[in-house]
Amino acid sequence: MKKIAISFSFLLFSAAAVTAADDPIAVRQALMQANAASAGAASAMLKGEMDYNPVVAKAAIATFHSTAEAMGDFFPEGSNVGETRAAPAIWENPDAFRETLAKFRTDAAAAVEASGRDGPADLEAFRLAVMPVLSNCSACHENFRLEDD
Repeated sequence: MKKIAISFSFLLFSAAAVTAADDPIAVRQALMQANAASAGAASAMLKGEMDYNPVVAKAAIATFHSTAEAMGDFFPEGSNVGETRAAPAIWENPDAFRETLAKFRTDAAAAVEASGRDGPADLEAFRLAVMPVLSNCSACHENFRLEDD
């Protein structure tokens, strides 16, 4: 299971790296898809819809951390047009966007640290580690993502 989770994360980020130079929007979308998958697994464990698994928890946290570290590099000028849900506020208020990303990075790094080598010891440890990270997702989406039509 651990190898599968690690391989899955590696695959997602490898795909993102391949397209990075050519299409920052596609990279952002791949990163958000990886985050969504991790949020789905985290949410299922937190709600008791899925048994707690420290390996899956660790993989979710690692994905959030990787996304947090990479995300800021994929919003260059001009990447606000096309098939994107990135809100104009990203380019209109870049300082606020950078602050939001910095908080995401800080909280994701803290979650990695808290999860230890083998993942959070139990569901409560996972909850304490991941909830600050997930709150960043909500805050960023509220301020810097366009809603679906």
